[in-house]
Amino acid sequence: MKLLLAEDEKALSEAVVDILSYHKYIVDAVYNGEDAYDFAMYGNYDGIILDIMMPKRDGLEVLTELRKNGYKKPVMLLTAKSQIEDRIKGLDSGADDYLAKPFDMGELLARIRAMLRRGEEFHTNQIHFGDLTLNVEDGIISCGGRSIVLPKQEYRLMEQLMLNSSCFMTSEDLLEKAWGYNADTDINSVWLYISYLRKRLASLESKVEIITRRNFGYKLEKGS
Repeated sequence: MKLLLAEDEKALSEAVVDILSYHKYIVDAVYNGEDAYDFAMYGNYDGIILDIMMPKRDGLEVLTELRKNGYKKPVMLLTAKSQIEDRIKGLDSGADDYLAKPFDMGELLARIRAMLRRGEEFHTNQIHFGDLTLNVEDGIISCGGRSIVLPKQEYRLMEQLMLNSSCFMTSEDLLEKAWGYNADTDINSVWLYISYLRKRLASLESKVEIITRRNFGYKLEKGS
């Protein structure tokens, strides 16, 4: 799952990014409202965590503009404000949830899971393709009676291949979706991790293959 975090307190932002990354989310972090709007409109996110009090444009203004332009992905508001009027204004502006600072990281994670379940593109706790099952909560991929806990980056890549199994994905697509915009890496990493996943599938004795087509990219294919 890929999230956008818009929070101008950099220490808090770094802490939230760390905990979300640990739990296998891909997170792009921005620090003002203008960037939040641009990233949201032109990035491919499953959900947004949006602080209200930000420079350049506040979170409510960003949220209102996003909804006005047809943005349907779930949005959670973060703010130090705890008055009921602020909560009502945020929810009326199109927020899916509201969390006041300071907050517990465990509660944030639980609310994010609930928000994504309610989102336009709901994904269950398990993704299936062919004889494979990927558990999105613990990163375990299974085939028949065999299972492996995928390391974080292999999990992210496999998740994208399974969620987009109907089409080919280019190396650039996979780099953006499985590593994020701010990743300090290049498409060589995609090639390397594809090879890791192929070895994982072989060890599971899965009939699913990762096929490559020149000028198209990568795709999962069910074996016979």
